[in-house]
Amino acid sequence: MIEKRRVIRVVAVLAVAVAAGHLVQTMASGKAKPAVVVAQSKAEPTKVVTLAAAADTAAPKVERQAVPVPPVAAKPALLPMAPKAASVLVEPVLPQAVVCPVSLDLLAEPSAMIGLTLIAPCRMNERVTIKHAGLAFSAQTTATGALFTALPAMDTAGAVEVIFADGDSARAKIAMPEVAALRRFAVQWQADDAFQIHAFENGAGYGEAGEVTAATPHRPAPGLAAVGGFLTLLGDPAVPVPLLAEVYSFPADPAARPEVVVEAEVTAKTCGRELLAETVSSIGGKVEVGDLTLAMPECDGIGDFLVLNNLAPSLTLSAEN
Repeated sequence: MIEKRRVIRVVAVLAVAVAAGHLVQTMASGKAKPAVVVAQSKAEPTKVVTLAAAADTAAPKVERQAVPVPPVAAKPALLPMAPKAASVLVEPVLPQAVVCPVSLDLLAEPSAMIGLTLIAPCRMNERVTIKHAGLAFSAQTTATGALFTALPAMDTAGAVEVIFADGDSARAKIAMPEVAALRRFAVQWQADDAFQIHAFENGAGYGEAGEVTAATPHRPAPGLAAVGGFLTLLGDPAVPVPLLAEVYSFPADPAARPEVVVEAEVTAKTCGRELLAETVSSIGGKVEVGDLTLAMPECDGIGDFLVLNNLAPSLTLSAEN
């Protein structure tokens, strides 16, 4: 059983919909300006025709006088030379928009994880939203327009969409039959509406070895399958209006009955207002999405936790109190 802690226990009301929902719209930004290429052509020199000088012509014979007249040579005709060829700078006519290639590649990894590689050279340092089977979280490309991440497969189809700030998108899919051997439960939210998943395996309590949280996610080593349950954190909190999520994965074996709860801490950013979130559950590769609305206590309760049980009864996540 879970040890007592200073919490306010409530039962969340969860509306379940068998369809993927969207928590927020992605933020828009301008498109990258197209690069202009200026080509320089090498002009061929004009043909130079060499003109021979006129032949020497002798003066006509004259009768010898007292003073002889020397012969006079005719001067060659002078013609202007052809001008030298000059380099010409040619600016080619380019299309109004330069097409920037975008590639999205997916890879099936152990524990039914989807490895994602995005190459978008014209999308440097750009906020993007990644969507898959009800999950939605934000990320940011690198200075070269690349993105490398991994996400838990929620269904066997494995369709993934990356949406850019201006609304353009890239799509790909990969078959993920391995997800049928797992159960998955996720909670996702926007910005400060923070939630946390706590899973207790083998009867563990808070702070014990069997507790799975963001601080102790029990993630398997790269390339190895997980033993027991593990937590995956999704989303980059540094981007504007971040979309964040936590996903708990555990075996589909009915004998595995971890106790899973969702907590919301009363903080200066969450007190006295309503928090909005979504839950996403996957059993045998079939997905259900639900909306979660939580009214937080007033700010005199800062430091308390709201502990939500039985958010997804069909998963048999939480034991009865």
